[in-house]
Amino acid sequence: MTSTWLKFDAGDRTKAVLAVAIVAALIAGDSAGARSGAMGPRERGRADRGVGAPGVIEVRSLHGAIDIHVHSDPDNVPRSLDGLDAAKQALARGMRGIVLKNHYDPTAGLAFLARKIAPGLEVFGGIDLNLPVGGMNPAAVEHMTQVAGGWGRIVWMSTFDAENQVRSSKENRPFVSVSRGGELLPATKAVIAAIAKHQLAMATGHVSAEEALLLLREGRRQGVQHMVVTHAMNAPILMDVARMQEAARLGAFIEFVGGSLAAADASARLDRYASAIRQIGPQFCILSSDLGQKANALPVDGFAAFIEALRAKGFSDGDLDRMSKENPAKLLRLH
Repeated sequence: MTSTWLKFDAGDRTKAVLAVAIVAALIAGDSAGARSGAMGPRERGRADRGVGAPGVIEVRSLHGAIDIHVHSDPDNVPRSLDGLDAAKQALARGMRGIVLKNHYDPTAGLAFLARKIAPGLEVFGGIDLNLPVGGMNPAAVEHMTQVAGGWGRIVWMSTFDAENQVRSSKENRPFVSVSRGGELLPATKAVIAAIAKHQLAMATGHVSAEEALLLLREGRRQGVQHMVVTHAMNAPILMDVARMQEAARLGAFIEFVGGSLAAADASARLDRYASAIRQIGPQFCILSSDLGQKANALPVDGFAAFIEALRAKGFSDGDLDRMSKENPAKLLRLH
């Protein structure tokens, strides 16, 4: 596999990248090495003799990878970088592509601009069907497909404004419904029709596990060819393995996101992910970062650490390539 080298400057940036690598080492079970300040061979800092930089960390996994879940500015909450910088960093690390996600603003236009400053990188955007775009609004989906470049590629069903999210968070505010009484609403079916018409990818968002299966069944009925269950094991979806297996049988990929590997539950979460992926099969799974939050690792760093942590759980190069390169490429119609 081709190696990618992460170069960094001394100071705070060094500490941030080293922290990601140390967390990966801890998750890999190299606790003795971490306590002594050493890291395993995949995460060990080395001298970059060729250019005289302060140091490098070897990460083998990013070359050709596609991250379908990158948050960035401009946004209404603090982000660690903007969409243009996210694209430049991904290109510099040898990635094949990224998808820029925003919960409230469509990102097809941002993808158009990002491609100009990161030529050769496949940058896509999408639309998240929350309240600011009218919820289950097929007109908003149609408009996204008409934005210059045609780089709007994913439609996320409602996330933060989803009925399931609002009820799970015990909030008292308006929400977006996709179903009632176990049946999809007409507006939801109209959105799915627009997705099928334009050969877009449908992501299930933050709806409930049962609603996600309703969406996938309807998507299959209407001829949607590209579907993914958004971070299926995360709250408030909490999809169990049996439902994830059913989703895969319906033709959907199952997304597993790295998020913050510095979180207290990271090791246990990765154990659950590894177990579920083995039961579902890597051929049905996609890895992504879901990063860009101000306090977390940068998307490229966190994505690399996530892949390396799963490698330490015993997944082969072939499995990891399937989940981080081949499957996201299929979702985005890149091959």
